[in-house]
Amino acid sequence: MDYSKLKSILREDKPDDDDEPWTEEDENRFCDEIFNTQLEKVAQFQEEKMQELRQRVDAAFDKLRDLPPADAENKDKPTDEALAQRLKDLEAELDGITNEVKELQKYSNLNYTGFLKIVKKHDRKRGDRYKIRPIMQVSLSKRPFNSEQGYSPLLNKLSLMYFAIRQHLEENAPAEPYHLDPESQPETHNGEKYTAYKFWVHPDNLLEVKTYILRRLPALVYSQQSAKEWDGDEDPTITSLYFDSPNFQMYNQKVDRETEASSLRLRWYGQLSQKPDIVLEQKIIHDNGTSEERKFPIKEKYIKPYLDGEYKMEKSIQKMERQGQSTADVEEFRSTADAIQDYIRSNKLQPVIRANYVRTAFQKPGDDRIRVSIDTDIAFIREDTLDRDRPCRDPQNWHRTDIDDSNMTYPFKNINQSEVSRFPYAVLEIKLKEDNNRKRPVWVTDLMASHLVHPCPRFSKFMHGVASLFEDYVNRLPFWLPDLDIDIRKDPQVAFEEEEAKRAHRAQNEQVVGSFLGTKLGNSFKPSRSSPVAKSYLAERVAAESSGAKAQTPASGITDRTPTGITPAGDALNGSSSSQQQSGQQQGRSDYGTMTLSSVFPGFSLSKYSKAMRLKRAQREGGGRRGSVTLPPGVEEPTEWIKNSGPLQIEPKVWLANERTFLRWQHICVLLGGLAISLYTAAGRDTVAEWIAIGFILTATFAGGWGYFLLHSRRQMIIARSGKDFDNFLGPLVVSIALMVALVLNFSFAYRDFLARFRKV
Repeated sequence: MDYSKLKSILREDKPDDDDEPWTEEDENRFCDEIFNTQLEKVAQFQEEKMQELRQRVDAAFDKLRDLPPADAENKDKPTDEALAQRLKDLEAELDGITNEVKELQKYSNLNYTGFLKIVKKHDRKRGDRYKIRPIMQVSLSKRPFNSEQGYSPLLNKLSLMYFAIRQHLEENAPAEPYHLDPESQPETHNGEKYTAYKFWVHPDNLLEVKTYILRRLPALVYSQQSAKEWDGDEDPTITSLYFDSPNFQMYNQKVDRETEASSLRLRWYGQLSQKPDIVLEQKIIHDNGTSEERKFPIKEKYIKPYLDGEYKMEKSIQKMERQGQSTADVEEFRSTADAIQDYIRSNKLQPVIRANYVRTAFQKPGDDRIRVSIDTDIAFIREDTLDRDRPCRDPQNWHRTDIDDSNMTYPFKNINQSEVSRFPYAVLEIKLKEDNNRKRPVWVTDLMASHLVHPCPRFSKFMHGVASLFEDYVNRLPFWLPDLDIDIRKDPQVAFEEEEAKRAHRAQNEQVVGSFLGTKLGNSFKPSRSSPVAKSYLAERVAAESSGAKAQTPASGITDRTPTGITPAGDALNGSSSSQQQSGQQQGRSDYGTMTLSSVFPGFSLSKYSKAMRLKRAQREGGGRRGSVTLPPGVEEPTEWIKNSGPLQIEPKVWLANERTFLRWQHICVLLGGLAISLYTAAGRDTVAEWIAIGFILTATFAGGWGYFLLHSRRQMIIARSGKDFDNFLGPLVVSIALMVALVLNFSFAYRDFLARFRKV
């Protein structure tokens, strides 16, 4: 953007007492320049560069896909030296793409900040009639300015390719499981490694999120005196007092994600007048993305002398020695205190901002594998002395006494409202302890993918507070600021479909890299039955199988040997002449083709005849020999039909219909049994009647047994989700034939007796 031109239109170079009025024409000229020229110019350039980077990343990914996998053994496989050189060239190409992605992100951040600053100048100097800052915020939110969502897919794919290349190039590389998640952040607490995920929660969804977590984890509420004591009365209020230099060096380092960027804060629970335990903490971000915490407790009366360099924590060290603590612990405490003090003095750090919030924690007692916290009522307050004439804090004190002495609480209405910023959402943080399996609980995955939360990776209260209260002092703004101008609430179905598509795309990328390395990356992705990914996958597979069946050419005796559903361009057999030529080309590359990553995703039929089709194909390719089919790398034979996946959900009317059928058969059994007993009793010495009664008894017994058999067999079919027909005509046929025979015999015997009596007459 041409910032100087916009300033000249605003007449920033002229004194404030300039008599020249700001007319409607001037206003139209400025708005036209900033919205229709500058904003569109920057947005178009950013979109074109982003599209170019996507194409370059996809091209590099295709190059990696075409390289032979680790277990390839054929004559066409390149030598180790040639493969290493190709990988090095690919890595250099990725370095260039990564650098351009970083430059584009800085470009977007700088222009985003510039647009907000220039409209703020307009509203302050020329905004008597029109305020255009809200319009600019809406315009920026509709464009991919300074948004992490636009860069995450690129970074995800780049990280995957870097991982694959370095695993090949670096000798003795550790074979560690790889899990990539752009929304996570590694952290270290007390020597334990955690993976942190941060989300925003809208107030409308806050209660539902809390109740969802409470069903899995108990609420862990700390007292205001110490974070190690239990107190179930109410959630504690936490105050974090952040430090920075007058030129906001620490803030700029964190926004630019520089190596060894750190943050420093004083933290305590409850009101300062209640003499709580105060902890001085320093968090350092290392080159590999992990974070490290250094902290130690300090009393309130020693904070000011410590910050001024007049106190070296001698009393605390002497107390530790009197308590008999080990020399290593004492030296570690001393080195931590000295290092933080030197860092404060060398960078001229001072308290600049306060973050006040209420925290609700969830964790099983004695089990720190899953730690969940929700921060609500978040407020940021200025604590700086940048304006010497009107400082927010007394320079002789390390904190604001007007707030702490009066026990002021949220929403802090008794202070200058220009010095406070209230965050509109709650902040949810989920920390998972790293272990060898690194398997995330299902309920955590469901919560993170639900419509109840809005992902905000690397969200920082310190960065947000500075950006919202010191906008005139900084030239960089965090990427999540545009999301504050939109409604983060989502439609449940839309959120579900987006998450399923994201997981499917990530699983596909991990499968490609895993096949290249000869291992398995990440967790196997299995879309649910209601997922749009599963629906589109099934539709494409059915269409591919239909087209694959038509690809066979009986006239030439040549069949398409491409796996079902995967038909590369040029391999379709549409005629005898063209099929001969194409089959020759296919035969020439079939041996190498089956060993490249182009065959990573071979199709397999999802119909009930899949096993038979694969067996026939194996017999045809193997000369008629029966045997197991060797699946390509990265493809596993399915163990369960997709229709059988998921929980069993049977409507009650299905069970009741099965029971009604059983009762009908028992009704027939009772009728036939009663008829048989009556006939047998009235038969007397009539042998024929006795045998007919016995036949009716056998038929009634069969009807009762048949009904019992149907009840249990159909129950098993319902549970197994069988696709077979539920009809079975054997039972009704047997009963009908038995009754017909009985009626025919009864009629014949009655007719015979009638003829005998007639002759006697």
